Amino acid sequence: MKRKAFVAGQFYPGDEERLRRTIEEVSGHQGAPKKAIAVISPHAGYVYSGPVAGAVFASTVVPRTVVILGPGHREIGSIFAIQGRGGWLTPLGESQIEADLASQIMKRCALVEEDEQAHLWEHSVEVQLPFIQYHRKDAAIVPICVSHDAGYGQLETLGRALAEAIRDFGRETLIVASTDMSHYVSQKTAEKKDMLAIRKVLELDPAGLFETVTVERISMCGYQPTSAALVAAIGLGASGAELVRYQTSGETTGDYAQVVGYAGIRVF
Repeated sequence: MKRKAFVAGQFYPGDEERLRRTIEEVSGHQGAPKKAIAVISPHAGYVYSGPVAGAVFASTVVPRTVVILGPGHREIGSIFAIQGRGGWLTPLGESQIEADLASQIMKRCALVEEDEQAHLWEHSVEVQLPFIQYHRKDAAIVPICVSHDAGYGQLETLGRALAEAIRDFGRETLIVASTDMSHYVSQKTAEKKDMLAIRKVLELDPAGLFETVTVERISMCGYQPTSAALVAAIGLGASGAELVRYQTSGETTGDYAQVVGYAGIRVF
């Protein structure tokens, strides 16, 4: 199946030339890109979160294979929904599914089910793809949609399965966790709460991240995919992380009373 771009023309430009120009503009000058095991990147409209996503992808070497974990903003039929074959379309072209790796992930984690329907109207994975395509035209992807019902034990199971599958796959692979941070709170509250969550990511503490977001009631929509990505990164030998950029929607809108936070983080 070829999944058509659902939010092209809404979250990001629907025209190839404009989209390329937009990504160039928001990426800035990050210096020479570095290798990473995983990145955390936001998924709002590019006018809001583009500079953060642009910075993290421009600072990272994008390999041939990318696993993208995104939260389901709608109910999905599986705890972890994967598309195991076909391709995804954006104005920048088509990215093929890396079927071998997808198959290996499903073999190692019974909670991962092939469910193309779960991806059709979900933007959290799609919004990452143009950045990936811009930096690596021939990148193949494995998209996984994570249900908001996923508990930490299930996320840990997924993360370990991802690490095993990627290790056995034998080719350099980047894991992308798609998430925005606090939603519709004041700038002061967003900065305070988001830094609690960001600190746990920088400490490579997935269980601590899950607990902190839950206890502090941080409206970080992709804390579950991020937790699983951290487990996987640790399993693949991660030794550190760095915050590439943090900002809020207030920097675009000028409204600091109701903001959404965005963080771009490299795990290496």
